[in-house]
Parts: sequence; structure tokens; C-alpha cells
Amino acid sequence: MRKDVRILLVGEPKVGKTSLIMSLVSEEFPDEVPLRAEEITIPADVTPERVPTHIVDYSEAEQSDEQLYQEISKANVICIVYSVNNKKSIEKVTSHWIPLINDRTDKDSRVPLILVGNKSDLVEHSSMETILPIMNQYQDIETCVECSAKNLKNISELFYYAQKAVLHPTGPLYCPEEKELKPSCIKALTRIFKVSDLDNDGVLNDTELNFFQKTCFNTPLAPQALEDVKNVVRRNMTDGVKDNGLTLKGFLFLHTLFIQRGRHETTWTVLRRFGYDDDLELTQEYLFPLLKVPGDCTTELNHNAYLFLQSVFDKHDKDRDCALSPDEVKDLFKVFPYMPWGPDVNNTVCTNDQGWITYQGYLSQWTLTTYLDVQRSLEYLGYLGYSIIYEQESQAAAITVTRNKRIDLQKKQTQRSVFRCNVLGARGSGKSGFLQAFLGRNLQRQRRIREDHKSLYAISTTYVYGQEKYLLLHEVMPDFDFLSEADLACDVVCLVYDINSPRSFEYCAKVYKQYFIDSKTPCVVIAAKSDLHEVRQHYSLSPHEFCRKHKLHPPQPFTCNMTETPNKDIYTRLTTMAMYPHARLRCMCACNRCTYCLCQNLLKLELLRNIKAQLRRVVFNRCCSYTCFWLPLFLFLLHVLTLC
Repeated sequence: MRKDVRILLVGEPKVGKTSLIMSLVSEEFPDEVPLRAEEITIPADVTPERVPTHIVDYSEAEQSDEQLYQEISKANVICIVYSVNNKKSIEKVTSHWIPLINDRTDKDSRVPLILVGNKSDLVEHSSMETILPIMNQYQDIETCVECSAKNLKNISELFYYAQKAVLHPTGPLYCPEEKELKPSCIKALTRIFKVSDLDNDGVLNDTELNFFQKTCFNTPLAPQALEDVKNVVRRNMTDGVKDNGLTLKGFLFLHTLFIQRGRHETTWTVLRRFGYDDDLELTQEYLFPLLKVPGDCTTELNHNAYLFLQSVFDKHDKDRDCALSPDEVKDLFKVFPYMPWGPDVNNTVCTNDQGWITYQGYLSQWTLTTYLDVQRSLEYLGYLGYSIIYEQESQAAAITVTRNKRIDLQKKQTQRSVFRCNVLGARGSGKSGFLQAFLGRNLQRQRRIREDHKSLYAISTTYVYGQEKYLLLHEVMPDFDFLSEADLACDVVCLVYDINSPRSFEYCAKVYKQYFIDSKTPCVVIAAKSDLHEVRQHYSLSPHEFCRKHKLHPPQPFTCNMTETPNKDIYTRLTTMAMYPHARLRCMCACNRCTYCLCQNLLKLELLRNIKAQLRRVVFNRCCSYTCFWLPLFLFLLHVLTLC
């Protein structure tokens, strides 16, 4: 909505332009009328729409044509004043003023016009018979008001209609010739209907209608009022009400009726509540609310956001198979102006045997978008109506900005739920296979993936000590001479080499020595394609010797060339190392499998420290109650025993 309204009054001399303005301000007809009234500003608190209004007078005697043209270009609405008892002033409306205004305004942004018939006190008949053909001829004319500056008749109504023509224009909504809503208005109202249809059954039931009414107008409808609304629709269309709920056709009919009865402010209130501007486009403020993300911090969805996305999934998973078919995905994104997910999404997240995105994969894709491009995630949530359904100020309320990673290292703990693992290696080393295996796809399933549908990302959940976390794998394209900050910024690094290719490990060794040897980022070496024959690597040190020298975990054997689903232990270990980056010493036990036992011991020590701190508090407070002492102690000991 506009922040202010600028009204310009034009017309032939002596038709009463200045008298109208002065009668409005002083609430009485002036004894002496100057040639031109000074610009007047009406404060927001005394206008019906709560918007400051500027009223500008034009005088042919005092102003030049150039000044008139400047005022026309600045005006939001123009009132063409004529005298009801002066036929010449009426003729000038079409012969002079409307063509002049049209010549001085852009065709794509016509300024609304109000025809004002002044001096109605001097005649007994109305001028509307003469004016109606003019109104039908020019679409820019919003309405016509007959008034009297002398008797104060319709003065305040005149300026209210002028203000309304700016704040609630009919032009973008309705085509008077066709007597129907314009396509852009239908598109916007259709999105609003789908967002408000919380169970996606194609009708707005009483609960949904009441929620919609409360959202837009801050008050629910009484039961009788709801029935009256539905009865109006029933009387005018056969398929406007179904199962005692309002259909999309009925919803659109109601708004058509509002506009035809001059209540287009009702439709505009709905449109603006759902984020639309005067051009029926979603505003930038609505789609991209302000969200500050300091450096070295990440962005995640919070609990309410996941609950909302879960409700959206359930709403569109019509067959209840915990997966979204292509048609269900298409239906979900009908409220978007474009399809946000491409075919590569199916190779980024988990899918079922039919290749449909599962519930876990659906949430994973949202998590990935929020982590990599939070502004795009805000935009998507805006299309789905998150801030409206959850009654939040904006979609920013769905986002958690994590604390600086440096603080996590200092405190030796993290509150994050999403961890990034960059996967580096020479071409053909098996990086793509490593990513797809995380999504449960063996080599046979991976061979079905089209080359143009491949993804450089894979994201899914892992469990670390019973906590669900997201691990995001990013395949970094091999370019040893240059790795960008994005290639280096991560929580854990995977260096992948092919045990069957003699020059594969050399790339990993060089990358580690140049970029990660002095880094605080944990690194893991993956010996990929372990089902093949291992050959000697053409490097001064063997992979095992290299890892021992640099205090890294021994190379972890990995293969996805199997009939069953690939094992996910290695991904759990990567997530654990990302959660505890300060525990970087190599595991010295001989099992070659317990990659994160040091982290496990560290967690036990932290729990023991917590027990000691609890005991100190109890002793200090001299408290021996069951709640303060024995219960916490029992829970701590139980947790330690579980870990052991």
C-alpha cells in the first residue's frame, strides 16, 4: 500500500475547484475564494485509510502549462471538476482534460480519474445521464461524484473516493467490459485459496473460512454470517459450494461480487495481507524479509518451520505413501510462479523405489536450500504462506542463525544440526558414488542416473548418540590449482582416492598438504572402490603411512558395488567428527573401525564433569532432596552406562 496519496483537482475556471478544497478544510463555504488554494496535507489519523493525503489545486490564472504538466506527473489521482449547470465545462472533460492527462501519463501506468460535478445546489436534475456514456468510454474513470461546495454535500465522500481510487484501484482487479476478474487477479486469489485450504480438499470449510477471515480482517465470522455467505454463492452458481464448503469458483465469485458492488477494498485487504502489491506481484519485503547472517554462521530451519513443512507434505501426500509423486510435487508448487525443484533434486535426497521424493528427502531438500541459500528458502516459504499460517511477522521467524563456529571450537560443543562435508578427489576416484551411496543407492542404481540430472550435493540424516543430524555432502570439482573459499569452508573433509588407480592418491595428498594440514577442519581419507584390486600408489608414502605421519585416521575402505544398500557407518563417523572437531587425534586401537571412539570418550568425560558440577551444587546448597540430588545423578549415571 502507498505511504501517501496525492490528489490533483483540475477543470475549467469558475467550476469551484478551490471552493471544494476550502469547504473540506473549514467545513463551511468560504466568503472569499482565492484564485488558488495552497497545497493541503491531511494527516493520516483523520483519514479513513490512515494514509496522509495531499490535495493540490490548479489555477489557469496563476500557473503555467509546464507547472500543470509537472503536477499531473506527480499526482496519484486526478479529479476533473465540472459545473453541473455549465454544459461547456462538461464538454471540456472529454475534449480537453482527459486527452491532456493521457498525453502526460504512461500508458502502462494510467492515473485514475474521478469526475466531480460541482454546484449541484443550483439545479434540480442530475448530470449523470450525460456523464455515464463518458464513464463507459474511458476505463481510467473510477467514479463520478455530484457535490456542492456551498451546501457541503458529498465533499468528504469526494476525497474519500479519490483516496480509495489510489489505495484500492479497480483497474488491476476487474475488467468492466467483460464483467469479470482479470487473469492476474484470478492467479493471485487462486494462490490465496490454495494456501488457505489447509487440508487440500478443494473447498474452504467453516474452520478454514474463519481462519481466513480472522487472518485478513482480525475477526471471525458468526455461524449465521457463514451460512449467509454460502447461500449467496448457492443462489448464483451451481458449483460454488461443495460439501458445505466454498469452492475456488465460489471464492472467486464472492470477490467479483465485492468489486461489482464497489467494495473492492475488501479484495485489496485480502491481497495485501497475502503479500501482493498494486501490480498484483508479491512484494520484495514479503518474499525477502530482512535476515542478518554474520560471517562463519550458518542458517537452519527451526522446529516450527519443520512442523509447517510437515503439514505441507501431509497436505499433498494424498495417497499416504510417505512420498511425493510427480503429480503431487506439481500440485504442491502450484502456489509458486515457477517450479523451484529440478530433476537433479531426485539425486540429491532420498527417494523410494519409484524414484519419488520421500518424506525424509523432502525435509532434507528444504534443509539444503536453507543452508546454501537462505534467501531462496525465505522466498519459498513466502509462496507457501508460512508467516500467514503461523501468524508470524515474516518468514524470518522460521530461520535459526547458528553461532560463530569459532565459539563452538572454544566451547568444544555445538548447537547446530546441519554439518557440511566437502568431498575432494581426482576425477574418477569415486566421489559421485560416495555421495549417492549416502542416499542408499548401490552402483547398480547409480548407473540409471542420467548425466544431465547428476547433482554435486547429497543430504540426509544421521544419528549421533541418539541425536538426529543432517550431513550435507558436497562434491568439489577437481581443480588443484585453485580451491575457492566455498570449497574450503566446511565442517569435515573427505579425501577420496581410487585404490585401483595408481595416481589417484597423489591428488589427495597434495590437496591436504596445501590446504588442510594447518586447518582445524577434521579430514578423513576414503579408499574408494575397495571391492577392486588394490595397486601401489605412485606417491612417496603409501596412504597408510601418509595418514600415520599426519595423525589422520587410517584410510577408510568404501565400496558401493554391492547388491544390498550401502552401509552408512562412515557417514555417521563423519557427522560425529564434524560435531567434535577438537577431537582430532587418530584412534590408536587396532580395530580400524572405531573412527570416533575418542569423541565417545570425550563425551563421557563431559558427562562426568557435569556429574561433579551437580554434586558441588548439591553440597554447596546443603540439599538432599530426591529431586535435586538423586534423580539427576541417576540419569547421568544411566547415560554413561549406556555409552559404555
